[in-house]
Amino acid sequence: MHFIPEKLDDYVVRHSEDEPALLKTLTRETYQKILQPRMLSGHYQGRVLSVLSKLIRPKSILELGTFTGYSALCLAEGLDKNGVLHTIDINEELVAFQRTYFDKSGFGSQIIQHLGSALDIIPTLDTSFDLVFMDADKTNYINYFHQIIDKLNPGGVILSDNVLWSGKVIEAVDPSDISTKIVLEYNTLLKEDPRLETVLLPIRDGLTVSIKKQDL
Repeated sequence: MHFIPEKLDDYVVRHSEDEPALLKTLTRETYQKILQPRMLSGHYQGRVLSVLSKLIRPKSILELGTFTGYSALCLAEGLDKNGVLHTIDINEELVAFQRTYFDKSGFGSQIIQHLGSALDIIPTLDTSFDLVFMDADKTNYINYFHQIIDKLNPGGVILSDNVLWSGKVIEAVDPSDISTKIVLEYNTLLKEDPRLETVLLPIRDGLTVSIKKQDL
C-alpha cells in the first residue's frame, strides 16, 4: 500500500539502505512459490524494521506473524549478540521455508520458530521482551496486546503493522467489516493507554511505534 505518488515513493526507496542480497533472494522465491506474496514486508519497510531494531538493540524480540521470514530477518539484524527472537505463525507449510532462510543468515541459532495460534503460544513463553512486532491476524490485535503488554519490559517497544488498513480507517465502516472495526479500536487503544507513548507513522500501510513507559 502506497499513500504517496509512485515517483516520490521510488525516490524514498532509492535513497534508503539497499536490500541485503539474501532478502532479495527470499523475496524472489516468495513471489515464485508462496500464495499472497504481498504479505511480505518488502525492501523499504524491512529496512525501517532493521533500523528501529538496531536503535533498540533488543535482547529479546517477539514477532507475531512470520510468513516467509523476511521481517524476522530484518528485526534480527538489531539483536544483541546473545539475543533471541521468537516468531509465531499458524501456517505449517511455511516452517521449513522459513528455516532455510534463517539458517542461511547469521541469525539462525537466535531465531526460535513457534507453530500454532499466537493466543495459545504467548502465555507459554516464560520470558519478557524488549521489542514486539505485531503483524498477524488483525482481528486479534487487541487480544494479542493484552497478552503481551505485561511481558513487555519497561522501555520496550511494540511495532504494529497495517494500522492504516489500506486507508479504511478514515472511511465509513461497513457494519460487517470486523477487521476494520478492530483496527480502529486497536489504534485508539494504543493512543489512549497511559502505559504507552505512541506515534503512528504513515509508512506503507501504517506502522505504529509504541514505547512502554519506564516510570510505571
